[in-house]
Amino acid sequence: MDTLENLIKEKITSIPDFPKKGIIFRDVTTLIEDKEAFGAVISAIAWNYRKSGTVFDKVAGPEARGFIVGAPVAYALNAGLVLVRKPGKLPREVYSESYDLEYGSASIEIHRDSIKPGEHVLLADDLIATGGTAEAAVKLIRKAGGIVDHAVFLINLPDLGGVERLKNLGVESLTLASYTGA
Repeated sequence: MDTLENLIKEKITSIPDFPKKGIIFRDVTTLIEDKEAFGAVISAIAWNYRKSGTVFDKVAGPEARGFIVGAPVAYALNAGLVLVRKPGKLPREVYSESYDLEYGSASIEIHRDSIKPGEHVLLADDLIATGGTAEAAVKLIRKAGGIVDHAVFLINLPDLGGVERLKNLGVESLTLASYTGA
C-alpha cells in the first residue's frame, strides 16, 4: 500500500494553522474530488477486506466525512450503511454515546434498529486522531448488539494515539496514510 499512501498524500491538501495556530489540517476533500484517486482508495479498502475473507453486514460512518467514506465502502462490500449522527438528527429511537473533547464534550447517536444483534460492522471514517469519536461509535455499535472489531481510516495521526485507543477495545484499524508530527 506504499504506492496508495503516496497517492493519498499527493492528493490531500495540508493547511497550516487551521483551525488554530500550530495545527496542520489534513483536508481530504481534495482527494475526494479526484475521481480516480477516490476510486482507487475505495477499491483498495474493499480489496483488503475481500482478500482477507472478512465479511460485514454493515458499515458505520460518523458524520460527516465518515458518510463519504462509508457509503462507497458499504456498496463495494455489499453491506448496509449506518449513519452515526450528532444529536437531534435522527428521527427514530436512538442510542446515544457521549465522549470528551479537548474543550468539553460531544455526543453521537445511531438508530436503535439500524444494527441487528450479531451483525458484523466495519467502522469507516476519513481520519483518526485521538480516537474519541471512533471509540464512542464502537460503544454505540456494541450497545446495539453489533460486533465491531475492524475500523478503516484514510488518514492516521499516530502521535495522537487513536489507533492504540481502538486496539485497547479489541478493534483492528486499517489506515491508508499516516502523518506524524504537527
